[in-house]
Amino acid sequence: MFLRILRKLLIGIGVLWGAVTLTFLAINTAGGDPALTILGGDDAAVTKAALDQVRIDYGLDKPILEQYFNYLGKIARGDFGESYRLHIPVTKAIGQQIGSTLQLAIPASIVTFVLAVVIALATARRAPWIRSLASNTELVLSSMPSFLIGIALLLLFSFAIPIFPASGSESWKSLILPSFAIALPVSSVLAQVLRNDIEEILELPFILTSRTRGMGDASVRILHALRHALIPLITLSGFIIAGLLGGTVVVETLFSRPGVGRLLSDSVSVKDVPIVLGVTTLSALVYVTVNVLVDISYAIVDPRIRISR
Repeated sequence: MFLRILRKLLIGIGVLWGAVTLTFLAINTAGGDPALTILGGDDAAVTKAALDQVRIDYGLDKPILEQYFNYLGKIARGDFGESYRLHIPVTKAIGQQIGSTLQLAIPASIVTFVLAVVIALATARRAPWIRSLASNTELVLSSMPSFLIGIALLLLFSFAIPIFPASGSESWKSLILPSFAIALPVSSVLAQVLRNDIEEILELPFILTSRTRGMGDASVRILHALRHALIPLITLSGFIIAGLLGGTVVVETLFSRPGVGRLLSDSVSVKDVPIVLGVTTLSALVYVTVNVLVDISYAIVDPRIRISR
């Protein structure tokens, strides 16, 4: 198990390096001048002398390859630089927004897993029309982007029936619609996977034995079928949780919420390279951390995995 986790960590380092490298190349080859962002002006309002001085001060006058290795060296020391737009350290800029993102991502994760488990348990091996209705609904929801679901929720529950606020982050009610906008497409995918696994498990001999001993249907599904279906659920959930940080970009913008996603969106539009690279690195780090935790959780859910690996 230790060697497996170590291997995951080494792969994770490669993921971090790849994410930083690809983002660095994409941002620096997309056109535009970061020096203009730093000065907060445009070509008409900024002098050439000022632009040249900023490029020297920030190392933007150096070849792209040298800038890349300089940046990797800074990351290795925990220095992500200073935001071109906000003129504060990247770590501080992200730190100011991470709380709002977690405030949304955590409820969205909880709603995702509760919906997936409840729907899968309720529809597995039921009447064909129930299973068909659930499958078709899940297919539609999983195919829809979060912003379309968010718009539909806004139209229904903020304008037609004004139950929840349409924007802001002042109260717990403001979390309901964005949480469901993120959770609905994701939980649809999880429910499909989990239901298929539960249906296969419900066909196994030990389930029949449990029923003949007088155990009720709900107990069989929750205590036996769900427990044995947790491994694939945990595997898929790891990827989904790791992607929630980036998945909040559109939802935070749609619902006018602060957060890392909105910070990233605003920074990309003005080519604030340090912020974009910092958020990308954070997202990759979350991905690596979650996947290591998923591996550890395997051994907790099923000790046989620890023995075999």
